[in-house]
Amino acid sequence: MTAATAPALEADRLSIAFGGLKAVAELSLRVPARGLYGLIGPNGAGKTTVFNLLTGVYRPDSGEIRLAGTTVNGLRPNQIARAGLARTFQNIRLFGELNVLDNVRVAAAVRARSGLFRSLLRTPLYLAEEAAIVERSHELLDVLGIAHRAGEQAKSLPYGDQRRLEIARALATEPKVLLLDEPVAGMNTPEKKAMRSLIQSLRERFDVAILLIEHDMGLVMDICEHITVLDHGVTIATGEPAAVQNDPAVIEAYLGVPEGQAAIPDDDAEVT
Repeated sequence: MTAATAPALEADRLSIAFGGLKAVAELSLRVPARGLYGLIGPNGAGKTTVFNLLTGVYRPDSGEIRLAGTTVNGLRPNQIARAGLARTFQNIRLFGELNVLDNVRVAAAVRARSGLFRSLLRTPLYLAEEAAIVERSHELLDVLGIAHRAGEQAKSLPYGDQRRLEIARALATEPKVLLLDEPVAGMNTPEKKAMRSLIQSLRERFDVAILLIEHDMGLVMDICEHITVLDHGVTIATGEPAAVQNDPAVIEAYLGVPEGQAAIPDDDAEVT
């Protein structure tokens, strides 16, 4: 399998334990190029642990992680970002004291080639690269609908705009795969609708695959092509949204009721 034909992201039998607790057990998933996949499960299912494994925050006890066919096990988070995997966080992690533009510029520096020496001497390569980064950062802010806030402190932004800034910052690293950790958490219905449309547009505009964690089942079932469900670190279902939503094991994990008595509720039925 060549890089051109390999899935954008693969996890093969990925496992990790903390003490005696198996947090993730033999997780396997494959996200194709430009795929829009979901990773769901009840609270404590191990979803964010999976993101931490994929991005190098944790090293798996066993299993393999591949980006476009290349193994990235053991790489540091900055190396994995440079390889093409970027993420947002459930709890927003912006540089609050920096302005919006500088938050994106810092992330874009992952792709910089000029290095410290050229930056200190302000060589032509450094100046040209810096100008390109600024231009690219403005473009991303425009796409995310927050260009008018470029000079504002990140910590002063409304919550929804902070989410958008996190996504702009992740995109500034030019990822092949974008991991979104609860992108509509804390948003009202109009904000959720806008974010849904934005997520759907990103993969085409930026040629990126997307894997998202989300508790809003209305959003997940509406936009994801394929869903993996975790419960206590174990994969209990995987497949298309309709099949997953009606899977007895998934229903029981979410609602604690026997087969045939319920289906997973859409958390926000108004998101259409």
